[in-house]
Amino acid sequence: MLRSIAQEGSLAGAARALHYSQPTVTHHLAALENHFGARLVHRGPRGAALTELGEALLPHAEAVLERLRYAELEVRDLAERGARTLHIGTFPTAGALLLAPAVKRLHQQGVHISLTEGELPLLLRRLRARELQAALVFSQPGDRLDLDDAFELHPLLADPLLLVMPQDHPCAALDRVPLTALRDTAWVGAADPHDPCDRVLAWACAQQGFEPVHAMRTDDYAVVQGLVAAGTGVALVPRLALGAPRADLVVRPLAGPELTREISVVVLHSTAARSAQELVSALLEQAALITDRWAGTDARP
Repeated sequence: MLRSIAQEGSLAGAARALHYSQPTVTHHLAALENHFGARLVHRGPRGAALTELGEALLPHAEAVLERLRYAELEVRDLAERGARTLHIGTFPTAGALLLAPAVKRLHQQGVHISLTEGELPLLLRRLRARELQAALVFSQPGDRLDLDDAFELHPLLADPLLLVMPQDHPCAALDRVPLTALRDTAWVGAADPHDPCDRVLAWACAQQGFEPVHAMRTDDYAVVQGLVAAGTGVALVPRLALGAPRADLVVRPLAGPELTREISVVVLHSTAARSAQELVSALLEQAALITDRWAGTDARP
């Protein structure tokens, strides 16, 4: 009722929006003000507006309504499916290696998974809209994802960014490639120029006094590798997205400090605690296995 008064600007408008009579709205408002012992709404000939105290109460009221909506969704899912449901989001390169084993474990424990796949901006929008209860996300070290305090962030692994070149590239024989050797080289980048991987590349190149020039852009890493193999340019590709590199490509680390992206899982506080904890535990275990496997591969002569 308080939210409707704030949105509609009058008691009559709030009554219409809620399908109540105006006396009912007046009654509930009086009860609320009696409870707090303070005036929460200014009434006047031109409508109604929240007082300073009403404005202070409104975000708490909205949080209560939001939490109630989650409860309704969770109970309805349980009633309709006979199982707890988790609405999870993932970006494509994390789905196969990280998320799939976690989903298997949750299924074994009777949890139904509703999966949304998309790029990072879509996942963040759906998290903020509370359409997702958890999501795998990535960022550069120190980045803020602009999610509010209703979310918990659990870091999973540091995904190194590796240079992918055609076999005949002049730097293909080097063990580690300095960025300065790529000053005049074209790059294949992400479709979104604000992608975290592109931003860290721009930052690293700026430290060397130049700006990378992008010849092509795509979010499909299979297409990225095809374009690099065709000689369109070079690319910075997360290790998790590489899969089995093509025979006509060379993959090398860059010289200098390692460039990485941080992969984490974001979980909504109000999500069913047991299901969310199982998801986080399974993802942490799988991330540790991947990190150990990478370390073993790097240790080979």
